[in-house]
Amino acid sequence: MNNNDVVVVLPGIMGSTLGVRGKDGSPASDNLFWAPSGGAIWKLITRRNSILDHELPEGIGDAHPDDGVEPVGLMPDVHAIPGIWTPLKGYDVLVKHLRSLGYHEATGDRPANLVPAPYDWRLSNRYNGRQIASIVEPALDRWRAQGGEYADARLVFVCHSMGGLVARWYIEKCGGHEVTRKLITLGTPWRGATNAVEQLVNGVRKGIGPLSVNLTGFARSLPSLHQLMPEFACIANGSGYLKTTETTIPELRTAMVSDAMTFHTELQDAERGRADSRSMAHLVVGIRQPTNTTVRLSEGRATVSETFGPDNDYGDGTVPLAGAIGHDERLDTNIAVRVPENHSALQCNRFVLDQVQELLTAAPVRRRDLSSVTVRARVPDLVVQGESLDVDVDAEVEADAGPLGAAPPSALEVTVRTEKGKVLAHEIVTVDGEGSGRASFPGLPAGTHTVTITGPTPAAGVRPVTSSTVVWPTTPD
Repeated sequence: MNNNDVVVVLPGIMGSTLGVRGKDGSPASDNLFWAPSGGAIWKLITRRNSILDHELPEGIGDAHPDDGVEPVGLMPDVHAIPGIWTPLKGYDVLVKHLRSLGYHEATGDRPANLVPAPYDWRLSNRYNGRQIASIVEPALDRWRAQGGEYADARLVFVCHSMGGLVARWYIEKCGGHEVTRKLITLGTPWRGATNAVEQLVNGVRKGIGPLSVNLTGFARSLPSLHQLMPEFACIANGSGYLKTTETTIPELRTAMVSDAMTFHTELQDAERGRADSRSMAHLVVGIRQPTNTTVRLSEGRATVSETFGPDNDYGDGTVPLAGAIGHDERLDTNIAVRVPENHSALQCNRFVLDQVQELLTAAPVRRRDLSSVTVRARVPDLVVQGESLDVDVDAEVEADAGPLGAAPPSALEVTVRTEKGKVLAHEIVTVDGEGSGRASFPGLPAGTHTVTITGPTPAAGVRPVTSSTVVWPTTPD
C-alpha cells in the first residue's frame, strides 16, 4: 500500500472546534467556545462566551476580524447550530479509517502524512483557502525532507461539504495545484444549496423552547454561509427560474450575496483555465434523499420545494444534485460516485470509506454494500423535547436489482441512537404498496441523536441511511 503522499482532511461548516487565544497568552485550545458533544449544544449557544458572541462585523469580506478566534481541531461528535446548515456527524470515523490504512499524524520527530486541517468556518472560503497553505505546505515539506521515495510526495485532499470549496480555492487560486495530486470531496456543494437561502432569508428559529436564542444575526454575518447559497438558477419566477444575482433576495445584504456568487464564478473560471483541474477531482455525492432544490420568494419569506417543476433530482437531504455536481459538469458526469446517503453521514458511510480507500491506494477493495433497495428519509433537523420526532421513509428497488429486488420490503426498521451509539428507541415500520411509511418517537431525551433506517433483516437488502437530529430541551440544565 502506497502511503507516500500526505493526506489532508478538511471538514465542513461547523466541523472545526474554535477557541480564543487568551490575553495571558494561553492557547485557544484552553479557551474553547465551539466544541459541542453529546447534549451540550444548547449550552454552547446560550452560555457566556458562546458562538453568538462571535458574530462577524459588517463588511468583513475575505479578512479575519482580529477577534482572537482560532481553529483548534476537527469535530469528533455530532454538531449543529439549529437553522444553520444541517446537523452533522463528526470526523473521528473518517480519521480512524485513514489511520488504519497506515497514515499518521506527527509525533515527536516523526513527520505526518495525515494532516487534519481545521479552519475558522465563520470566515470566507477565500480566506481559509489561503490560510490552509500555512498548514499543509510545511507538513509536505517535512514529509518530503525524508528523501528517497518521499521526495516527490504530493498532497491528497479528503474534504467533506464546504471543506471541498476551501481546498479547491487553495488548489486553483493559491498555487496549490503545483503540490496536489488528488481532490476527493464528499457532499461538497460545488454550486451551492437551496437550504442556505431559506436559512438566511427566514432567519434561524427564534425562541427554541424557553431558551429564546436568536441566531439570525450570527448566521447573516457569515461570508461562508452566503458562499453556500446556490449558484444555479433555482428561484422560481413564473414558469422559469432565476439566479440569486438576477433578483433581489429579501433580508440579505446585496453586496454579500453578489460577492458569494462571484466566489463561485471565480472558482469556475479558474477550473476552466487549468486542464488538469477536472482529472484530479473525485466527487462522492449523496443521492435519492428528499432535498430542497428550488425556492420561491414572497412577502419577505423563502418557501422551498424539492422539485424543478415536474422533475425531482433529489440529493443528499441537504445538497441537491444540481449543487453537488461540479461546475460545468452534467448531472450524469462520470467523475461522480453516487451513494444513497444523507449529507450528515457521508464521511462515516462504509461504502464511501471504501471509495476513499480505493482512490488513495489504487488497489481494489471489496464492496461492503451489495444491497439492492435504497431508502429515502425525511428527518427533522430539530424538535423540541416533548414533541414527537416523526421520520417519513420511502423504499425504492434499484432498476438493476435482479430477482432480489422484485418488490420493496414490507417493513423498514428505524432506530434512534445517542451519538455514542446507545439505542434510545426503534420501530419496525410497515410500509404501504408504494414503499412508504412513518415512524414516530415521542418522549426522546434532549440531546444530539442519529437516526438510521435499514431493513428489518439483512436479507431485506436495504442500504442503510443515517441522519442526525437535535432534541432541544424544554428547560435549561
